[in-house]
Amino acid sequence: MIQTDENSPVKTKREDHILEVTLDRPKANAIDLATSHIMGEIFMDFRDDPSLRVAILRAEGDKFFCPGWDLKAAADGDEVDGDYGIGGFGGLQELGNLNKPVICAVNGICCGGGLELALSTDLIMASDTATFALPEIRSGTVADAASIKLPKRIPYHVAMDLLLTGRWFDAVEAKQWGLIKEICKPDELLDKTRELARLLASGPPLVYAAIKEVVREAEDMKFQDALNKVSKRQLVSVDRLYSSEDQLEGARAFAEKREPVWKGR
Repeated sequence: MIQTDENSPVKTKREDHILEVTLDRPKANAIDLATSHIMGEIFMDFRDDPSLRVAILRAEGDKFFCPGWDLKAAADGDEVDGDYGIGGFGGLQELGNLNKPVICAVNGICCGGGLELALSTDLIMASDTATFALPEIRSGTVADAASIKLPKRIPYHVAMDLLLTGRWFDAVEAKQWGLIKEICKPDELLDKTRELARLLASGPPLVYAAIKEVVREAEDMKFQDALNKVSKRQLVSVDRLYSSEDQLEGARAFAEKREPVWKGR
């Protein structure tokens, strides 16, 4: 795992099978090229470390989660369309074969690329003070990742409203449209996110891997074609699951009326 220090814009903390990644770039936690590169290295290591099962992405402070791209850095020479590093912007948007759950804990302002980063995770927890927007329209540019992802997550007309107007919306509306899993009080957000992470970390990692690969591969496939790939074990994670000790353990635990002990093999 990449090592970070107190001066790093990204901090990491490990608890058993859980990796906690904290964006920490005062004042607003905006992401520049260097920060994006660090995040990419961290999430690649998370993906490839078999002892890690779940990641949490959060940000330091109460006012900002992340406003996205650091415009001040861009003004100083960072290219807006530069090399964001492994996994693309924020290390997650284009990271291939990430077959582990990632939870996002959103506090405060989450807009532009920050919202696109949150959309790159699997589950979003939010403070009741969280606010969201895709304001790129107002600066004459396109929220590219959000334009692809958002209409697949929420009703088309709602996604288009948010993309075309750039308006702000709160956690209640985000929950209404299914963007977030739960709204928490600010002082409870991290505890509840960690509780969810521990729940997932106690589950079957090979099943999670299969779920994520099936969902990803099936996105642009016809139902029957996708189902055939699963039933014929043509997906790596599915084939591994069906040949694993964990699948036998699940059946034995059920028959013996006990909790299964998952080993990820």
